[in-house]
Amino acid sequence: MTAPRLGLLLDVDGPIASPVTRTIAIPSIVHDLVALAAEGIPIVFNTGRSDAFIRSEVVAPLLAGGLAEGGRVHAVCEKGAVWCSIGPQYEGGMGELTVAEDLALPRDYADEMRELVRAEYADLVFFDETKRAMVSIEQRVEVPNATYLERQPEFDAKAMGALVRRGLGVRRLDDVRPAADGSVAWRIDPTIISTDVESDRSGKDLGAERSLELLAADGELPVAWRTMGDSRSDYAMADWLHANGHDVAHVDVRPADGVPATSYPVLTAPEGVIHDEAGARFLRDWTRAA
Repeated sequence: MTAPRLGLLLDVDGPIASPVTRTIAIPSIVHDLVALAAEGIPIVFNTGRSDAFIRSEVVAPLLAGGLAEGGRVHAVCEKGAVWCSIGPQYEGGMGELTVAEDLALPRDYADEMRELVRAEYADLVFFDETKRAMVSIEQRVEVPNATYLERQPEFDAKAMGALVRRGLGVRRLDDVRPAADGSVAWRIDPTIISTDVESDRSGKDLGAERSLELLAADGELPVAWRTMGDSRSDYAMADWLHANGHDVAHVDVRPADGVPATSYPVLTAPEGVIHDEAGARFLRDWTRAA
């Protein structure tokens, strides 16, 4: 069996789904993902989103767009805590879910965050009831992003306080490394449209590791990789692949945050082309290169 020319690890919000509509708003994205899968290109959606979101906003459009059986398409959700395979051979387009229960927050913490949203922030955000391990609070689509970002730190401080009050191990918001001693700890990860509360072992690097485990079970690993995301934390996918000896380049669809120094190439779209518009351009290029 010939190894695929390329493998894709794709963040969803930003490069695939519009951060405004939270849907795949550019039709060519679906067309090109279906075409790449038909060619045998492995595709893994490595995302903080829930499996329910992926089912409705990614898998459903792919099935409607003609995704065929036999494609090597998978989803790693909640930053490595939930994973499954994707294809029309599965009911609803998604295979059996695996959930890493050791990455799940205590239920009473989730209950407190749900009540906090209801009592103080219902005009700004909603509590994501579809998450199985992490806790996510997301900006309402009708709320201006600037309004959300202005109030986000206030909510994040209360979320952190609830962790501390329970005596749970807590890491700094900007410390994305797991605890050196292997102990369980939790962190707050703010994004441009949400706040995630998660295990410090979760992350796009864990998602990359899960992705290769899924792909190793269904065929040859690709010759080269492209990872794609819209935030600095998405670089962890390429970091992990590079550290484990894989040829990789990372696509940053929102480089305004600053492109860090890396040991691998970083690709960006022309100035002013960001998010799913940038993602669509790269997918089209990779499809045409077949």
